[in-house]
This record gives sequence, structure tokens and C-alpha cells, in this order.
Amino acid sequence: MHILIVEDEEKLAKALKKGLELKGYAVDWLADPEKARSRILLYRTEYDLILLDLMLPGMSGAEITESVRKEGVVTPIIILTARNETEHKVDLLNKGADDYVVKPFSFEELLSRINAVLRRPAQQKPVILKVGPLEMDMATRTVKKDGAEVPLTLKEFSLLECFMRQPNEVLSREKLFDHVWDFNSLSWSNVLDVHMKNLRKKLGENNGDQLFETVRGVGYRLVGEVRE
Repeated sequence: MHILIVEDEEKLAKALKKGLELKGYAVDWLADPEKARSRILLYRTEYDLILLDLMLPGMSGAEITESVRKEGVVTPIIILTARNETEHKVDLLNKGADDYVVKPFSFEELLSRINAVLRRPAQQKPVILKVGPLEMDMATRTVKKDGAEVPLTLKEFSLLECFMRQPNEVLSREKLFDHVWDFNSLSWSNVLDVHMKNLRKKLGENNGDQLFETVRGVGYRLVGEVRE
């Protein structure tokens, strides 16, 4: 999962970024609202969620939300606001926000809001993904192969999730990096190859089970029948 934080309060932004990364999310942070709006429009399909501060210098979070919604961006947006009035909250939702969190808030509250928004049916993202012998439960963040649980690291889980949401499709290295790592990661490094090697080993490919295909010069593909 890839999250964009738009927050001009550096201390808060860094704390949120660190906390979310420890939970397995890839996180980018921008403080400039104009740059954030441009990033959202340019990479409209790369982010799974946007955390957007309301009181930004020059352009408010509500204005950014309304603007990108008019441009057809459907990425879920949670507004971080210091205002608690009912009319204000209704206005944010009318402008296209999916939810809001009133400052000050606990990290656990924010995390629960994030999970709730990402689970909404409108996202059309099933809670349990099944491809071939693999089963991924997004609610418990567990993976099973042939009914037996496979322990994965946070990055391995995120990487496998990307494949299981698009089975039998060739996913480029760039797409995988965008999904699992933030914009500061070096897409030409061998970190992806190392994680793929470890993932394949844990899923039993060393024992003869061929789950992934390597497409030279492009990326990888997860092969398997999608199950209900």
C-alpha cells in the first residue's frame, strides 16, 4: 500500500511517516500544497490513500480535495483537521473527502480510519484474495499456501499483494517499486530482486512450485487461477 502525506508540520509528518512505514506502508511526504496537487494528478493511480492536512499555506486541504476530484481522481482522501464543528465536517465530505480525523488524534485512531476507508466496498478491493494455491487475508494480513500459513515480512506481504491484485499480468519493476517503496527509493537497485528471491523461497519455489515468471527486461508475473 502506498500513502501520500500532505502536511506542513514537519514533526507531525515525520512521526506519521515513521509509524505508517513500521506498519508496512510505503509513504511519501510533501509539505507544499501546489506540489502535492501536481503529484496527485500526475500519479493518480499510484497512491492507495492520501492523508491531507486542512490548514496548508496557500491552498487548503479542502481546496486540493475539491480540485483533484473535479479532475477525476478517485484515490481515498482523509483530511487532518483541527476543527470539530459538524458543519465543517459535512463541508469536507461534500468536497470529496472520504473521512476526516480531528487533531489531536492518536496514531491508533488514524490507523483504524485508514483501514476502514481502504476496506470500503467502493474500493472494489476484496478482503481475501485467492490465486492458485495462495490465499491472502487483508484484514489479518496473513498469507496461506495450500492452507498452511506462510510468515512474510511487511515488504514481502506488500509485494505479494500487488501480484495477487493483478494475477497473470506482467508487472514492471517500476510499478512494483511505486507500490511497495516510496519515491526516494532507487528503482535501479537490487532491493526488488532480493525481496523477490526471498518471497519465492518462502512460497516454496525452491521445492519445484513455479508461481512466478520472470520477464527479462520488464518485471515479473504471478501465474495462477483466480479463485472465489
